[in-house]
Amino acid sequence: MAVEVAREGSVAVVTVSRPAALNALNAQTVEELSVVVQDLASDAAIGAVMLTGAGDKAFVAGADIAEMQSFNAEQARAFSARGQALMDAIEAAPQPWIAAVNGFALGGGCELALACDIRLACESASFAQPEIDLGVTPGFGGTQRLPRHVGQGWAKYLVLSGRRIGAAEALRIGLVQAVVPDGTLFDEAHRLAVHLARKSPAALRAGKAAVLAAAECSGAGQEIERGVFAAAFGSPDQREGMAAFLAHRRPRFERS
Repeated sequence: MAVEVAREGSVAVVTVSRPAALNALNAQTVEELSVVVQDLASDAAIGAVMLTGAGDKAFVAGADIAEMQSFNAEQARAFSARGQALMDAIEAAPQPWIAAVNGFALGGGCELALACDIRLACESASFAQPEIDLGVTPGFGGTQRLPRHVGQGWAKYLVLSGRRIGAAEALRIGLVQAVVPDGTLFDEAHRLAVHLARKSPAALRAGKAAVLAAAECSGAGQEIERGVFAAAFGSPDQREGMAAFLAHRRPRFERS
């Protein structure tokens, strides 16, 4: 199993566990996470959820490029739809979800963190939407949620540049709510989860729903995201970008 769940009283700890792949999200992991979210959302005994990645190198280092490289446009659209549905389910869950970002949160990993209600990061964590360097665009809700959290300027900067930022800069722009010393992240995030789980379940649910209603991630926007993500697959830029990534070299994109 690529996803582990530990129930500790009224807190659930969910761990993406593919350490050999830096916890990258392949189709199986997306499906496993989707089942876990559905299960926890219907469990009245769970008051808060903490989400993290196995090991200390990565929260989730993106989607699995080796799996995506050969996608055609229709396969890419379907993968995007499954990823978006997972992020929507986390966002819509009745309990607060806390992302404990313990390393790389890149691409789909950044999008997974954005779907959570609160993001804590260790000092060595880093964030990016590097899809531009693969010849594609974010496909799991990043183009929709980033502007809500950091504003359009920073969202465009991150999406269009692919630049990686550290935890301190992520805190400065509002991408995370707190940065804690390395080695203390799990305890700090768990302490917050316990604190939230002690609140009124009805009030937590209502408060989360009300805040989300103020800045809803619209279906129209996500359809546009799926479309541009899918359209990139099969293009020369996508083939070159992903081949370069897997070969550990810089991509050579042609200008027409």
